[in-house]
Amino acid sequence: MRLKDRHERDFVLGATHEEVITTLVRDDVKSYKKLPMNLYQIQTKYRDERRPRFGVLRSREFIMKDAYSFDTSQEGLDKSYQDMYNAYTNIFSRCELDFRAVEADSGAIGGTDTHEFMVLSDIGEDTIAYSDQSNFAANIEIAPVRVNYEHSQEALLELEKVDTPNTRTIDELTTFLSVEAKQTIKSLLFIVNEEPVLVLVRGDHEVNEIKVGNVLGKTAVELATPEQAASILGCETGYIGPVDIPDSVTVIADQAVEFMRNTVCGANEKDKHFINVNPGRDFAVSRYEDLRFIQEGDPSPDGNGTIQFAMGIEVGHVFKLGTKYSEALGAMYLDENGKNQTMIMGCYGIGVSRTVAAIVEQHQDENGIVWPASVAPFDLHLVTINVKDEAQKNLGEELYEQLKKERFDVLFDDRPERAGVKFKDSDLLGLPVRIAVGKKAAEGIVEVKMRKTGEMMEVHVSELVKTLSTLL
Repeated sequence: MRLKDRHERDFVLGATHEEVITTLVRDDVKSYKKLPMNLYQIQTKYRDERRPRFGVLRSREFIMKDAYSFDTSQEGLDKSYQDMYNAYTNIFSRCELDFRAVEADSGAIGGTDTHEFMVLSDIGEDTIAYSDQSNFAANIEIAPVRVNYEHSQEALLELEKVDTPNTRTIDELTTFLSVEAKQTIKSLLFIVNEEPVLVLVRGDHEVNEIKVGNVLGKTAVELATPEQAASILGCETGYIGPVDIPDSVTVIADQAVEFMRNTVCGANEKDKHFINVNPGRDFAVSRYEDLRFIQEGDPSPDGNGTIQFAMGIEVGHVFKLGTKYSEALGAMYLDENGKNQTMIMGCYGIGVSRTVAAIVEQHQDENGIVWPASVAPFDLHLVTINVKDEAQKNLGEELYEQLKKERFDVLFDDRPERAGVKFKDSDLLGLPVRIAVGKKAAEGIVEVKMRKTGEMMEVHVSELVKTLSTLL
């Protein structure tokens, strides 16, 4: 979130704080004796999101818990990382969330090993690939594809150029030529660090740009514009192919392409495609790599089961940063021998606001929120049904004071509203237990309702604390 002050100087509101915390540690920690160290904070972060959505689920201003570990060795970082991984697992488990810790891409923050904590939800922005028979789970951005393709024994046919008017997409091409998508080659031209790279995948697969960047060791991977494609290959997008292309264009292909026979690809000419195209004979590939998105039904990369998809909300993320920030900012310490060494870092974050939103997404019904007891804003919802009734009014106030003394957090509804309004609001707010002080107040009996199950019981006030302690 960028802004300028009155003197037109550039400022930015904190989106994350690796640099700030590293600078603080650099200036204060000089000896190995002060390490390892893990610093955390809970505060507001600001990000200029392009598409804020779903209230606090993705917003430009949000509360985040971020932490940063500093170690003297890779083994130390591994332990710090595992400790935080375990802590986050415990936190989200206590929040009663259905979540997965999935392998992920480190993105702009950098680093090596990284896991996202994803809450399963249909409104999630990220797709999780998980095994139906094991604990494997990964963001589809980085989930590896491990398929044992087989060479076809089909005889090689003669290369032929055919007319394919108005067939810019795989769907149009397969309909026109009456072939399956897996019999075609999809060719996409990328500009990778200002150099043209042609990426080939099977027609029924999708190019994964993150994998392309990782394979080439590059970060700037952008799909070529129509103008760039016309300048480099002399044709419109939709008719691009790997046959007879300029030497200046690097060609890389997904592993599946190597096993294709007599396939179809663009002819780098409008309304023209080649049929009976064969890798190796008709075009050269500099390297075959895993370049596509994993698909449902693919074998799980760990060899157990098949891949299924689920949508997820990212609520936590842990990174092994290594020396990316400490080296750049000069965060050094003196080791046992008095020599300068670079600190080894990890960073860890929980989206507090987003976690609350994710809890609500998973814990709700047609009447409102159903808070898990561990994170409910109050333990109990105490409702006096008729405040004009003296017995009800007095018992309600007595119970409010008594329950507070017993260390319960109590929300007390003593509004002069109808019972139906109060009960509707109580279900909407969704506190774990509702205590209704009603017609039997004079007898010292109240109605206790569990919000999650709808179970209701009448309890004498002398047994109320014992009953509530058991229920909660």
